[in-house]
Amino acid sequence: MHPVTQIVQNILNGLSIGSVYAIFALGYTLVFSILGIINFAHGAIFTLGAYFTYLFTGAAFGGNGVFAKTHFPLGLPLVLAMLVGALCAGLVGVVVERLAFRPLRTRGADRLLSLVSSLGVAVVIVNVIQYLVGAENYSYKDRLTGNLPVAVFLGSPDNAIPIRTVQIVIFVVSMILLALLTLLINGTKMGKALRAVSEDATTASLLGINADRFILLTFFLSGFIGGIAGTLIGSSVSIAGPYFGIAFGLKGLAVIVLGGLGDIPGAVVGGLVLGLAEAFVPGEYSAYKDAVAFALLFIVLLVRPQGLLGRAQVQKV
Repeated sequence: MHPVTQIVQNILNGLSIGSVYAIFALGYTLVFSILGIINFAHGAIFTLGAYFTYLFTGAAFGGNGVFAKTHFPLGLPLVLAMLVGALCAGLVGVVVERLAFRPLRTRGADRLLSLVSSLGVAVVIVNVIQYLVGAENYSYKDRLTGNLPVAVFLGSPDNAIPIRTVQIVIFVVSMILLALLTLLINGTKMGKALRAVSEDATTASLLGINADRFILLTFFLSGFIGGIAGTLIGSSVSIAGPYFGIAFGLKGLAVIVLGGLGDIPGAVVGGLVLGLAEAFVPGEYSAYKDAVAFALLFIVLLVRPQGLLGRAQVQKV
């Protein structure tokens, strides 16, 4: 392959996987921007979203688990199943908030305890998934791209650059979600209320804002976005068992730190940068992609500790 063609191919691959990292990290960022803590259950909810979508497509599960050889009686088109699955994932996010976060928050417990509590919930969710449907890999019976060709080719016939159609769809969906979320946060009364709660929940409550309700909304949005991301990955590489959200959970943490904690545009920029860094790792060193990504994170934080788009914390005295 011509060197220029290879570079363009790497950029396109990096933007595709980076956009998924960005979507995943948006769920982390939303919760962190409101509560100042990391929801470690987000990776498990990401996995649940993929399984919910599989369930609502009407496909049968494998030979292990409580639901072995069973299927949902109503088979929905993949796109509709993805939306319904994401709604279910959002509702799970609400349940997680009620079980793992709210009791500790109302007692004024240390934020570290909430982090540990969410980690425990994540382990429970993953084990429940394995108990119910086993640990097999699952693939959706329909393609997210519908009847579109599997790939499109850019450039001349001699140096054509193949791009999987699902990569294009993933990138476009990521950008649409980012635009909608930015519009919600910056252009609506609901967004203003969310920002008020993130600044000071107590003061926001005194001004008539129901902080508890908006915290629930944040967890629902986080779970919904996580569910969408899980389905996108499942459409691209299959659902690789109950634990496949763990690797993305680690990358999501790297992304929000790289982009700037609590910064929505920063999460997107961090995801794309991380995806591009991995894409340019030579094929013979593909086993070291994670090392390259986290080395980049280390270097950026040495130069700019607040992340690429984050703001330095001002110490008040």
